[in-house]
Amino acid sequence: MKTETTGSGRNLTYGLLDSVGKAIVVGAYEANPFPTEADLAKQYAVSRSVTREAVKMLTAKGLLAARPRKGTSVQPQRSWNLFDPDVLRWTLERKFSLDLLRQFTELRAAIEPMAAALAAQAADTQGIAEIAAGYQRMVEAEAGNDDPLEADIAFHIAVLEASANPFYAQFRDVVSTALRTSIRFTNRFKGRTANLPKHRAVLTAIEARDPQAAKAAMSELIEDVTALIADAERQA
Repeated sequence: MKTETTGSGRNLTYGLLDSVGKAIVVGAYEANPFPTEADLAKQYAVSRSVTREAVKMLTAKGLLAARPRKGTSVQPQRSWNLFDPDVLRWTLERKFSLDLLRQFTELRAAIEPMAAALAAQAADTQGIAEIAAGYQRMVEAEAGNDDPLEADIAFHIAVLEASANPFYAQFRDVVSTALRTSIRFTNRFKGRTANLPKHRAVLTAIEARDPQAAKAAMSELIEDVTALIADAERQA
């Protein structure tokens, strides 16, 4: 299959990056050698320079490795940069996995409660206002006036950024991707929507500058997802 050949070279590069990256992650090359740059250029109807740049980007993400006299090969999953937003997205486009969802939730449980505690200690006025705005979006979403998924993500990202710790803020892409996965999963349950009172409890604790309450409230939110996953695993 060939990609579109219209548009800028940059768009072509990212289009090829997306197509080939997704193919690698879903296992298209598990039983076949990875194509040469010339073969990729022919297959996707792009220039060699576009192909070369896309391969470099995939190598930087840990999906490919180039070795002298051995060519380019696909790396095992343990070498992939799972914190890369593209790699995360491609991973989620594989068949839905409860294991992956549980792993995402375990990561959230290790990050977000502490970020909430830090936000209660260190957030400035603007940071708290952003969390409050995220919560208000969730209220509007309940009334059908905003997107529930985007509103929920905005709330959690605002908490990370209000932590005043740049390392926590750097987890925004990972947490955003994890949330998109977990929220879509929980929405499969009839009548399942975001728990506004529990989100409100996080905001209230942060506004009150109570780190322990903020941490506990965020932990409780994530534990709800953990319980749903456990139920689904038992049913499976």
